[in-house]
Amino acid sequence: MQFNSVVISQLLLTLASVSMGASTAFKEHHQHQRATLEKRAATCKFPTDKNLVAVTPNSKNGGWALSPDQECTAGSYCPYACPPGQLMAQWDPSATSYSYPESERGGIYCNENGEIEVPFSSKDWCYSGKGTLQASNKAGSNVAFCQTVLPGNEAMLIPTNVDGGSTEDLAIPGTEYWASTAAHYYINPPGVSTEDGCVWGSTANPYGNWSPYVAGGNVDDSGNSFVKIGWNPIYLEDATPFKNTKPDFGVKITCSEGQCNGLPCEIDPSKNGVNEVSSSQSSNGAGGANSCVVTGSKGAKVTIEVFSTGGVSKREEVPIQSLLSNKDSSSNHTNSTPVVDPINSGVSLSAASPMVVMTLVALTTFLFC
Repeated sequence: MQFNSVVISQLLLTLASVSMGASTAFKEHHQHQRATLEKRAATCKFPTDKNLVAVTPNSKNGGWALSPDQECTAGSYCPYACPPGQLMAQWDPSATSYSYPESERGGIYCNENGEIEVPFSSKDWCYSGKGTLQASNKAGSNVAFCQTVLPGNEAMLIPTNVDGGSTEDLAIPGTEYWASTAAHYYINPPGVSTEDGCVWGSTANPYGNWSPYVAGGNVDDSGNSFVKIGWNPIYLEDATPFKNTKPDFGVKITCSEGQCNGLPCEIDPSKNGVNEVSSSQSSNGAGGANSCVVTGSKGAKVTIEVFSTGGVSKREEVPIQSLLSNKDSSSNHTNSTPVVDPINSGVSLSAASPMVVMTLVALTTFLFC
């Protein structure tokens, strides 16, 4: 058999071209794969020398105030939790209003090389709040107050544990805080740990984001403290299987070392039904949840007191079928979608939207009009 030399030459050139193409494709594939791996590896490690509180440190978030399944990745802002009574002092300087997605840019910046950049280099990572708000536990077992991450994903991840018979400071900001926003808390039932209560939960249990009560507060430039307690709108939703269950603990606001307006302000399930508040200034807001607000004058110490109502939770008619059918799959909350915080569901405060919100003008209007 004879082969045309021209045909053979063309065949060899074709094979060489295919081989070179395959080699190039192989190299490009592995270069792309390596680049992808390098990109994935670019994360910022949670610091251990800044006196921070690690949030679920054994999960992917590694201690950052992020959802447990979320890493502090390159090109993003990563919020963190400060000790009780203290506030996060770092956020995106260009994010100045409470609007999405700017409201998620709290904490430090993780640059493309996986290095931490501190936005306000002249400031510490945390600073003390105004010191006018505390939590007192008279319920016996520990109580977990869980602060929402703002700026951040607004999940209730920042823990303050209050042991039975003790008192702890709660962080309360002034107008210098990010976008003049308030601090927001979920109040868990006695006996629930911060590990169980300060994470995104489900309707399987009445704690975490399904806790019965929420609270919030901030301080104006004149030194007046505005503190609010109320029912959690999520607890009252139709899909919540325990929406008609009276908690076996209550909350109330007390005042010392100064004058307070708005007392009494109390939720006592031994006297009140679900979504009822004892106050001459109670109001109805987000999700139909009732609440009350107290104004502490400059120098006043405002306390959110948790107390037991005794016995077992009183259960009002809850169809067994609703308990079986209502399941919630959102065991992890990521910040890909902003959360509507029951304390701060709007930017202005009125009788129709009574939860503590961000602006002093709105708070003052609500209290004194």
